[in-house]
Amino acid sequence: MTFIYVSGASTDSTEKGRTMWARVKGRTENALLRLPFKAAYMFRPGFIQPLHGIRSKTRLYQLIYNLIAPLTLKDRLPKYITTTEQIGRAMLAVARNGYPKTILDPEDINRL
Repeated sequence: MTFIYVSGASTDSTEKGRTMWARVKGRTENALLRLPFKAAYMFRPGFIQPLHGIRSKTRLYQLIYNLIAPLTLKDRLPKYITTTEQIGRAMLAVARNGYPKTILDPEDINRL
């Protein structure tokens, strides 16, 4: 079985950083990588631009999405931004074909 975990940008694999959420996500990634899966991949998207009518349940996030939607930032900042569609397609590609890296950043996700 191949396992894909959606973590987040700035996750701390060393588990020693100052930010608790980053340490916890890093600890989770490390634990998953130690399990006997055929393969395990950690997706670390940065900003995720929702597409196809997807709306956030968090009002502030939805407001931000509404404000930046016309800017099409994904094409300008591929190191930091991906879309819901690209994450889904990348997950399917990795599950089917694998990937040379176990930790994927937004550039890897967008490349796939």
